[in-house]
Amino acid sequence: MRVLLVEDDDRVAEALEPALTRRGMTVSRLPGGKGVLESLSDVDVVLLDLGLPDVDGVALCRAIRAASDVAIIVVSARGEVDDRILGLHAGADDYLVKPYDVGELMARVQAVRRRRGHAGTDDVVKIGDVEVHLNRHEVRVSGEAIALSRKEFQMLALLVAARGSVCTRERIISEVWGRTWSGVNRTLDVHVATLRTKLGRPDLIETVRGVGYRLAAATPAG
Repeated sequence: MRVLLVEDDDRVAEALEPALTRRGMTVSRLPGGKGVLESLSDVDVVLLDLGLPDVDGVALCRAIRAASDVAIIVVSARGEVDDRILGLHAGADDYLVKPYDVGELMARVQAVRRRRGHAGTDDVVKIGDVEVHLNRHEVRVSGEAIALSRKEFQMLALLVAARGSVCTRERIISEVWGRTWSGVNRTLDVHVATLRTKLGRPDLIETVRGVGYRLAAATPAG
């Protein structure tokens, strides 16, 4: 699932982006209203903060709805009943008040998708003969299901979301393990080696020496 996060607070975005990525979502972020309307064709869900620095959030919500049928979930600190009503009348499909639990946000995203007729769909990213089913946490190679551990799948989903850009070792460790320890780099290397072996495509994940890893194939389609 492709998510556009429209959020001006760096701290909120830096916490939310990896949390969504770990759940198999591809996340892009804009800190304000500029560029939002031009980005709608590439996303499935817009997470919209109303307190933006360059545009009125409610007006932007109306503009998004006028331009697209994309799902919109308002995520805002404005928690009064009148604010929620205003957001929903502006075209939002749901309204979540900050602070919120990421699990609740995910449940609301899935509920909105179901109401919009996407209950039976699955976000699939294809890289050659490798298929990554993000919603089902499933990977197939040449049509054959490959059994991955949770952390192996999280690493692969992270690399897929980066679309060929380098994922640093620090970022992978932070988003997959959430902590560090003296042997963490060795643990990461072992997991990558195991993932390569299970996929049977050792060249798919490229080592960028001293930096991290990236998908060596062309930008994945999905």
